[in-house]
Amino acid sequence: MDRAAELRLIQRAQRGSADAYRDLVDIYKERLFAFVWRTVRNHHEAEDICQTAFVKAYESLSSYSKEYAFSTWLFTIAYRLAMNHLRRKKAVGGEMDFAAIDSEADAIPDTVANTEDARRMRDLIWSAVEQLPPAQRSAVLMFYREGKSCQEIGDMLGAPAVTVKSHLHRAREKLRTWLRSAYEGDWSVFRKSGSA
Repeated sequence: MDRAAELRLIQRAQRGSADAYRDLVDIYKERLFAFVWRTVRNHHEAEDICQTAFVKAYESLSSYSKEYAFSTWLFTIAYRLAMNHLRRKKAVGGEMDFAAIDSEADAIPDTVANTEDARRMRDLIWSAVEQLPPAQRSAVLMFYREGKSCQEIGDMLGAPAVTVKSHLHRAREKLRTWLRSAYEGDWSVFRKSGSA
């Protein structure tokens, strides 16, 4: 949906149209759930947080400013709820559901992206992302999965863009170290396809 159509939908929802808000929920529910699930790593908790986020967004719809992307505003609400949940829970744990990972490999040629080695690499990368601290993990997910800018992520996290860049830098360093040790001696498969 383009920005103008989305804004018309938001304006209808702000005027009280339950159907318009339901359409907004339908547009964002899967992406929001995927993001929250990767943050809390529990299916039922993620569902509860998403439901609460949509209710809070509905209740605060009059305060939404079209200066921001609706997705950024909605994800900010969900992120704060997820962080509050994690603080209350005092522990971050759970198993990675590899079947739930998208193979968002649009930029990679199909012949490489669909190989067993590439699938194994994606699984390993997203498994490693799950081990990052919550702020770094959220920054990586929002930057690479949702395509948000550092400024938009900063708005969501309540941090300056430079802090988001630092989270991304540290996350990349950790991932590089983990992946280097995990794939030591087995990088030739990826070098062949990546060399120009």
